[in-house]
Amino acid sequence: MNIKIKKLNPNLELPKIIAKGEWIDLRASVSVVMKAPQAQVLKRVTVNGETTSYRDVEFDTQLIPLGIAMQLPKGYEAVVLPRSGTFKNFGIMLTHSAGIIDSSYCGDEDEWKFSAIALKHCEIQEGDRICQFRIQLSQKATMWQKIKWLFSSKITFTEVSHLGNEGRGGFSSTGVK
Repeated sequence: MNIKIKKLNPNLELPKIIAKGEWIDLRASVSVVMKAPQAQVLKRVTVNGETTSYRDVEFDTQLIPLGIAMQLPKGYEAVVLPRSGTFKNFGIMLTHSAGIIDSSYCGDEDEWKFSAIALKHCEIQEGDRICQFRIQLSQKATMWQKIKWLFSSKITFTEVSHLGNEGRGGFSSTGVK
């Protein structure tokens, strides 16, 4: 399977499949500083005659650009997860359990991003490997795509200057309701 990829940051190398491991690493496209959690103003609330004090805690969250856009074949999707050392090295986690990028997210401006939440102060430099992905069949894959995947699951990347597709509008573009 050949996947078209557009680099949005010329300083980053193309993702590649390495001999040690089955997932493909992705890198931060920009340098990012994320703040440690911050305690807010002390608040008091009375419920059933009992007063309780608490502080809300604000966590720094950011969509970290990954410097690439890809055109996945129809019937396939990418699953994006943190690398095993992402929390140890940076103190960040993915804000949801997994990032899913389907084949319709394939425009020139549909940049892949890592939705991070910081649990301590951290600095991520451009080019740091922060997450990884794999390609898998989607629930809309046809029987033919499933059979083809069984017999030829080798993945290659071809760099292109344009993906030639209409952009989907970015993260959360399908709406809330």
